[in-house]
Amino acid sequence: MALPATRPTGAFPSGAAGAALSTDQLLEIYYYLRLTRTLEERLVALYRQTKVIGGLFRSLGQEGESVASAYALERGRNKDILSPLIRNLGSMLVMGAQPIEILRQYMAKADSPTRGRELNVHFNDLEKGYLGQISHLGDMIPVMAGIALSFKMRGQPRVGLVYIGDGGTSTGTFHEGLNLAAVQRLPMVVVGEYNHWAYSTPPEKQFAVKDLADKAKGYGIPAVTVDGNDVFAVYEATKFALDRARRGKGVHFIEVKTYRRKGHAEHDDQHYVPKDVLDLWSKSNDPMDRYTQRILAADLVEQKELKEIDDRVRVAVDQATDACVNEPLPAAESALPDVYVDPPAAEKLWFKAL
Repeated sequence: MALPATRPTGAFPSGAAGAALSTDQLLEIYYYLRLTRTLEERLVALYRQTKVIGGLFRSLGQEGESVASAYALERGRNKDILSPLIRNLGSMLVMGAQPIEILRQYMAKADSPTRGRELNVHFNDLEKGYLGQISHLGDMIPVMAGIALSFKMRGQPRVGLVYIGDGGTSTGTFHEGLNLAAVQRLPMVVVGEYNHWAYSTPPEKQFAVKDLADKAKGYGIPAVTVDGNDVFAVYEATKFALDRARRGKGVHFIEVKTYRRKGHAEHDDQHYVPKDVLDLWSKSNDPMDRYTQRILAADLVEQKELKEIDDRVRVAVDQATDACVNEPLPAAESALPDVYVDPPAAEKLWFKAL
């Protein structure tokens, strides 16, 4: 399997929207890349210690497109809105999610964002600008279309960005939501992640088109395909799409070609993936390696600056882990309040008796 044609040149890029990145921004992007990978590595260790409840979903090999696309958003209160999927931890961190929240959520702690009622990254913070996903693939497309419609009706210069995997583009709700967004010319950007696997199903057994972008074009939506492991290419494409949507030009589709280097979840041993293909993507096309090599080769940052970020991230993840790893799980009697308006009295008594 060939790697994408786009390769790093060592040159400092200026985006399609004319937005050059400063040294501070380049280092900030590196910080989020490193934080995503380090935090997920810590979650793997906790999973193997049986401290993680439920499944663990990695974004190894895909961190670049999540961080780069989210970094192009206007962040803050009443700004743009992002809807992540299970492999978009990096985008949530860019929007302001904290490592301790992620750790508590995966371990279903009583003080997790959902108070132990949900798991992994199924939580939201609308003040910071990210939604909580649901597991029904494709459903967040019409949800984000509805949010983007509210922006349009209120005349707000805000954009909604939503992710969808290659498998998710085979669902009915994806097509219904995309069609609505196209017809209504909504301020919305869809990032389609072509990571070569829908659980264990390869793309050629899901759809007949070569590129996910072809699906969007069928609805009259401008669509572009970029190298998803090139941080700069994803950032520039997203910045252009966001600026276009903000000007009232409607929805835009960005297909990012990347590769899922871990199984669907940590329990998936990837027996269906050829080892030589995994080796090719890990050794020759790691998004963090490519980004680091590019900014160092162009003398935009110094190695010691990256080392300082590595150390800072490691300390932050250590401190977050130490702060919450031994926290209690939710009490049994807390299961029904905030789920049902008025839990039946008998059930209240039953939980108290546990």
